[in-house]
Amino acid sequence: MQQTGTLLLIDDDEVFTRVLSRALSSRGFTVAVAHDAAGALTLTRREHPRYAVLDLKLGADNGLSLIPQLLAVAPQLRILLLTGYASIATAVEAIKRGAHDYLAKPVDADAIVRALRDDDGDAGEAVTAGAEHAPPLRRLEWEHIQRVLVESEGNISEAARRLGLHRRTLQRKLAKHPVRERSGP
Repeated sequence: MQQTGTLLLIDDDEVFTRVLSRALSSRGFTVAVAHDAAGALTLTRREHPRYAVLDLKLGADNGLSLIPQLLAVAPQLRILLLTGYASIATAVEAIKRGAHDYLAKPVDADAIVRALRDDDGDAGEAVTAGAEHAPPLRRLEWEHIQRVLVESEGNISEAARRLGLHRRTLQRKLAKHPVRERSGP
């Protein structure tokens, strides 16, 4: 099996990391595991990983605040943020801080590998958090708007209030067609 590089798995759940580490190892990754921010930074300096799979909640530590610290040590690091607490605000903040992608738990190893390898054709080129990630975030926003609209029983004004948007802004967003996922090249 072809080696695909070192992957740093950062999560405070030891059972989850053991299972995911085994699954990612079987897919060709050399996996290093950290259970907190300090351990993650130490391993990043020592192992020089190409990829990192980072949990949002790390006990007393916060995965979002760890993203820029990891990138300061390893600017080429491709970071995937995992969370059981998915929200549009968190997804946007993760991308702004330098994560390359964002997935909600539960997630399987194949979805993680796809997210890590997405747009990874040129290993020497740093991927920015711009247009490459816009479709998934727009899709997440669309789904969130639809969920809030249903909770508001179709009342545009109430949904806009809950979303923190002006009513007309919400109407413009709803007038657009649903966002489609990108298909492969």
